[in-house]
Amino acid sequence: MTEGNFVDYVKIHVSSGNGGKGSTHFHREKYITKGGPDGGDGGRGGHVIVRGDKNLWTLVTFKYKRHFKAEHGLHGSKSRSTGADGKDLIIPVPLGTLVFDSETGERIAEITSEEDVIVAPGGMGGRGNWHFKSPTNQAPRYAQPGKEGVERGITFELKVLADVGLVGFPNAGKSTLLAALTSAKPKIADYPFTTLKPNLGIVQHRDFTSFVMADIPGIIEGAAEGKGLGHYFLRHIERNSVLLYVIPADTTDIKEQFTILNNELTRYNPELLDKNFMIGISKADLLDQELYVAIEAECKAAFENIPFVLFSSVSQQGIATLKDTLWHMLNE
Repeated sequence: MTEGNFVDYVKIHVSSGNGGKGSTHFHREKYITKGGPDGGDGGRGGHVIVRGDKNLWTLVTFKYKRHFKAEHGLHGSKSRSTGADGKDLIIPVPLGTLVFDSETGERIAEITSEEDVIVAPGGMGGRGNWHFKSPTNQAPRYAQPGKEGVERGITFELKVLADVGLVGFPNAGKSTLLAALTSAKPKIADYPFTTLKPNLGIVQHRDFTSFVMADIPGIIEGAAEGKGLGHYFLRHIERNSVLLYVIPADTTDIKEQFTILNNELTRYNPELLDKNFMIGISKADLLDQELYVAIEAECKAAFENIPFVLFSSVSQQGIATLKDTLWHMLNE
């Protein structure tokens, strides 16, 4: 998935259908002079429904279409015939989408499964005149109009729903790792903030198993206060099952860089500390044997109870071990 088609925040306008009018028809038949009221009810207006779809990864559809309208219910007719209900309008969204009322900011739903949520109910159909017949009113010439549908603004906010989220500073090698493990083609360059929007890819593991990995924009100090990409980056971390901190092997102080990353996540949302995580030391192909051994010893001392792997996305060194470790953590 490329940056151009990843959209994670949109506002749309929805309108449910109006209910159909009830009928004021009177029964007419040869040899029956006063058949009485037989006007049928109007049909219900169509609902606007948001439905979770596991095959979607982005809200890009809504860049090109912002207005959604369900069908109106049909009017009632003779012989107590009820008008047809208006067709419901289904709006598919990726799993992990939050739905808000655009005007009030109230959260309507959180779509985490293939469920249906009615965001704009259709108007009820009006009752036909046969309902209003009484001993004192044998020929009611009144039927209810259908109720109008609902119009409202809806905001979709997508938080990436992935098994593994990559956390690191710009140029840590996250995009290169995603490209090496999956068929995703993230933009890769040697300048900061190459990744401006999350990229997703499916990592194939052993015995036809797989998991979803998300390359999330690089974090900087002060991200929790909105610096750099700030909350735009951090909100996507909340939905990942396991976090992989990616720290390049040529970093001056590996432990210090991990501490800064961890602090930013904690300041944004302390609950992120409850997630399973590991550390990946990237660009191991740049190390000679002596330096490799030294960094491995440094990591063992610094990350006593934290799993870590030295790897290279270029030479594939340590990649199998990295995937095995992530798979084990996902299945704990």
